[in-house]
Amino acid sequence: MADPNFSICVYCGSKPGDEAAFTESATQVGQWIAKHGGQLVYGGGRNGLMGLVADATLAAGGRVVGVIPRALVEKEWAHTGCTELHVVETMHDRKKLMAERADAFIALPGGIGTFEEFYEVWTWRQLGYHNKPIGLLNLNGYYDPMLMFLNSVVKHQFMDTWQMDLIQSDTDASRLLPSLIQAAGLPTPFLSQSI
Repeated sequence: MADPNFSICVYCGSKPGDEAAFTESATQVGQWIAKHGGQLVYGGGRNGLMGLVADATLAAGGRVVGVIPRALVEKEWAHTGCTELHVVETMHDRKKLMAERADAFIALPGGIGTFEEFYEVWTWRQLGYHNKPIGLLNLNGYYDPMLMFLNSVVKHQFMDTWQMDLIQSDTDASRLLPSLIQAAGLPTPFLSQSI
């Protein structure tokens, strides 16, 4: 298999959520990554949106790099069909390796783990530990309350506007994904807007 054109780290729920748009978009994101010769980097699970995005990437011929802590493997949550499955000791090891392997990050709907991963790479970027683009896929207004709160944080002067500008938010994966890859500074002759 040829080297990937890019690697994108996807953070998302280990549950499917309550709307068809969430599962459909996870599948579309995986298909888009594969269609454009990319590589998915994610948390290595087989459940929920995580499993769907990995399955879709693999089914469309893409590479999938899963990174999962040993404790979750032992609970049989690991996706054994990954192109590469890295079993690590801690959640810190997991997040570090995922960040190292990615050119960009995107958060789909998810729960506390998704939030924590998103906030951590955002924090790392504002501190200068990396300069990789970060996207928030705001499906059906899922992240509207969080974005409203974050803008309130800026209003109350605990954060500056430039920190908000470090993330891209969009409701449409077919706009957000190519925008992230372009922002990563990679050559993009392989990109098309469609999913």
